[in-house]
Amino acid sequence: MQAWRVHENGEPGEVMRLEEVDRPVPGPGQVLLRVRAANINFPDALLCRGQYQIRPPLPFTPGVEICGETEGGRRVIANPALPYGGLAEYVVADEAALLPAPEALDDAEAAALHIGYQTGVFGLHRRAHVQEGETLLVHAAAGGVGSAAVQLGKAAGARVIGVVGGPEKAAVARELGCDLVIDRRTDDIVAAVKEATGGRGADVIFDPVGGDAYAKSAKCVAFEGRIVIVGFASGSVPAPALNHALVKNYSIVGLHWGLYAQKDPASILRCHEQLTELAAQGAIKPLISERVPLKDAAAAVQRVADGTTTGRVVVVPDGAAR
Repeated sequence: MQAWRVHENGEPGEVMRLEEVDRPVPGPGQVLLRVRAANINFPDALLCRGQYQIRPPLPFTPGVEICGETEGGRRVIANPALPYGGLAEYVVADEAALLPAPEALDDAEAAALHIGYQTGVFGLHRRAHVQEGETLLVHAAAGGVGSAAVQLGKAAGARVIGVVGGPEKAAVARELGCDLVIDRRTDDIVAAVKEATGGRGADVIFDPVGGDAYAKSAKCVAFEGRIVIVGFASGSVPAPALNHALVKNYSIVGLHWGLYAQKDPASILRCHEQLTELAAQGAIKPLISERVPLKDAAAAVQRVADGTTTGRVVVVPDGAAR
């Protein structure tokens, strides 16, 4: 089979190589899946760079989220077992963790439903307890995780403010349903949020960016607001001033979604059932900006790493998708 492999750490476009390799062999409790679609996540770029919290042995195949097909023809969503990641024609995955692919979504959409949307649900509901009528501020609102948070925030009845970089991404954020879009390149984020909320600020802030985005968040969070930390796409990990959190009476909460697989795996299935229902209702639908063939996967991962994409970029092996 064909698979992209990383033999040394570095930028995805430089270190990923498309090679002919043997199919992975399932171990105890694992199953072999044919890849129908593989969603590219920012962690795939971090894996290539050797900067992710999990460092698989070299060489490895990136790709942490797929829609696959079992030998019996069942369509499923899975997180491939590294080092045999999803940017390949076949993967192995833990059988007990397989989730049914929603009928309402095609293969590319189903591949993009899992990590980003689960992150959104756990971040907004379990960690921040967002309420109907509250104001939700989403950084990188046109990106993969951000676009999921926007849709989930609207589904929860929140007023959603999206922060983006550039007019093209602003247009995407408006199409997603943001009530207000702020272009961080031209607008004053803090002033715009305060004006839109009558000086109160945002009740919940969803931050997959870190760096300056977090600094702006701390300046426009509401009384008893919650800032949810889900990642550091900017490459800068902020150092919060805890005295500021004390004086303004807001919460800083972290979300490492992957921990739930270890600590509370049943919650992942419950969340998937909720997402499947929302997809069936049309309340959520992953924004797929590009569907690329397997041969173009390295360039696609590099674009995600560079932050130039909107929504989700999904790799579809030749003849795989329905």
